[in-house]
Amino acid sequence: MSLSDARYRLPLFLILTSTLVMGCASTSKPNASEGQSATSTSPPAGWQSATRPLGSERPGALRPWEDPSSPLYERTIYFDYDTAQIKPEYVNLIRSHARYLGDHPDLRVTLEGHTDERGTREYNLALGDRRAEAVHQFMLSEGVRPKQLATLSYGEERPSDPGHTEQSWRLNRRVFIQYY
Repeated sequence: MSLSDARYRLPLFLILTSTLVMGCASTSKPNASEGQSATSTSPPAGWQSATRPLGSERPGALRPWEDPSSPLYERTIYFDYDTAQIKPEYVNLIRSHARYLGDHPDLRVTLEGHTDERGTREYNLALGDRRAEAVHQFMLSEGVRPKQLATLSYGEERPSDPGHTEQSWRLNRRVFIQYY
């Protein structure tokens, strides 16, 4: 057998090529005692990050609806039994939120309607929806853009107070303004 023989050239070429490819593909693992490899993702010593966690423009700063000293902190509108009529004492509260939303068109809120436990589930879902819709319509009349508002009814499913007294029911008949 001679290597110059044409019948052995192709198999010999394939063996040499595959050996070469396998040799290039293998890598050696860095030795822990050699320190970090050149592809390490750890920053070099003395390097400081210029980034901050998302949502922390000013550490400790509260958004107005999270600040107890802000008029926007109050976000609950209470209703009388079996009605979706907004009480006069909540008109200024809703106007304050509407004005703030008008000044901040990038903000969105969900108006969450709730009821007390009396009534059927279906009735309470519909009543919670009517309450949320009443606040929705009021805010629209104050100039809030429709795309900033969404409504949602929880009916009796998420009580503020789990009790079964008039005081508990009074706290559960509400619309909550949820910013996001």
